[in-house]
Parts: sequence; C-alpha cells; structure tokens
Amino acid sequence: MHALITGGLGFVGRHLEEHLRAHGDSVTIVDLETDVTDLEAVSAAVLAAKPDAIYHLAALAHVGDSWRDPSRVLAVNVIGTSNVLAAARVVDPQIAVLVVSSAEVYGIVSPDELPLTEESPVAPASPYAASKAAAEQVALQAARGFGQRVIVARPFNHIGPGQAPTFAVPAFAKRIAEAKATNQKTLSVGNLSTRRDFTDVRDVVVAYRLMIESGTSGDIYNVASGRDVAMSEIVATLEELAGISLELVTDAELVRPVDIPVLRGDASLLASETGWAPTWELRQTLEDVLCSFVS
Repeated sequence: MHALITGGLGFVGRHLEEHLRAHGDSVTIVDLETDVTDLEAVSAAVLAAKPDAIYHLAALAHVGDSWRDPSRVLAVNVIGTSNVLAAARVVDPQIAVLVVSSAEVYGIVSPDELPLTEESPVAPASPYAASKAAAEQVALQAARGFGQRVIVARPFNHIGPGQAPTFAVPAFAKRIAEAKATNQKTLSVGNLSTRRDFTDVRDVVVAYRLMIESGTSGDIYNVASGRDVAMSEIVATLEELAGISLELVTDAELVRPVDIPVLRGDASLLASETGWAPTWELRQTLEDVLCSFVS
C-alpha cells in the first residue's frame, strides 16, 4: 500500500511513517511546504503521490494556543480537512482517508459520564476542540454524500519520545531533566488536578493503520487506554524516574482559560473491529520521554 501522510514531519507523523514502512508500505510525506488551506496545492500533492490511503494528520493541535488565534485554527483544521477530502475525491474516489480528530471534542464531562464512547455527546470547550468537531462533520459528510471511504480517529492524549515540549508531558520532562542537570529546586506547573487518558504514540499509530485496513467507512473510533491519570501523578513519576524531588510552584501563565477536569475513553469499538490493544506501559513511555531530554 502507498500512503500519503499530511503533517508527516510532526510528532505523530514521524512515528506513523516508521510504523508503515516497517509493515512494507511506501510513504509520501506532505508537511509545511504544502498549505492545507490551499486546495490547489493540496490537489497537486495528492495527484503527485497517487496514494492508496491518506493519513490526514496536518493540524494546529495545541489547545492553549487555539485561544489566541481561533480563526487560524478553524481554517487549518476544518478547511484543511475539506481540501484533503476534495483532492482525494478528484484524484481517485477509492482513496481511503483517515481524518484524525481529538477526544477534546467531548468537552467538560462529569465522572458519571465516563468512560466516553463514540456515542457520548460532543460539546467542545475550546477553539481547538470546536475545529476538530467541525472537521469530523466534514469527514462524515464526505462519506455520506460522496461515498468516499473516510474513517475518523478520535484519539485521547498521546505521548512519547519526540513530542515537542510545548505540550504538557514533554514540557514537564524537559524542565525536570534541566532541574536535575542544574540543581534547581522548583518546578513551575499549571493545573495538576486534571486527569487524562494517555496512550503511547507508538500504539496510536498502530491503531491508525488498522483503521485504514479494517475500519468501517463513516465511523468514528476512540483511541484510548481506558485509564485516566492525574497530571500530578505524571509529574511525580517523572520526578521519581529522574531521581529528583522538586517544589511545585503554580504559574498562572500555564493555566488555561478552560480546562477539562477529566477524560477517559472506551476503545472497545476499535478493539472489536480491528483487534487493537495498547501495549506500552505508561511508566515506560514516561521514561522514554524523559530520556529524550537527557543529554
């Protein structure tokens, strides 16, 4: 199979490319040189690649940053998705397209609503989440209205080596590694009471390939571990792995305007249709993330 990955030079894209090639797929990468909001540019890239499958990862993915420029986030994440689907339709209607959304679309939920399934209500609580909810509808419309083979992945938080320290877990790992190296005693933090469902990126990309192979067109699939962990536990584990104990100092700049208290997903639909199950232990993932910042 020949795959085209949009956003292929990003954190998930690099792991996905490695996984696809390891399974015998050929891969074409599209990244910042192709503006996904430009239909002509996207069409040219898809025509040149002539893929059997497109993994649409290209997006503005930082929840905090989305509050500063919501219009740009909507343009890239919604119009970009529409353009990728339109280009695939013109080049070859049989191209399978995986559109990557986010569990952020579920919004603020109460503990009695957990675990979240694909049937749970969608109530975006940030501009980023709103853009992903809209992109999902664009994707599902393409499946319903144009008959394209389109599958939507709804991943919960995924982490692993190579993730930029603009995201919480690698940011903590980087600062803890630096504190150990420079003998610092404090660590700036935001809201550590939030709980998230973390999956190793190396498990997530396995799920993506399985969705292309066995997923049902027009369906949405959660990608989740089924366990929620407090950010305070993440920080404590990183400190333990680094062999350091720091005083945690709350920094108002690190607190989001709206923060979802807890997310935990149910990936049983994905498991039943593709056989997927996470294999990486969270502690090992955190150790790999921490080691990536130790010189």
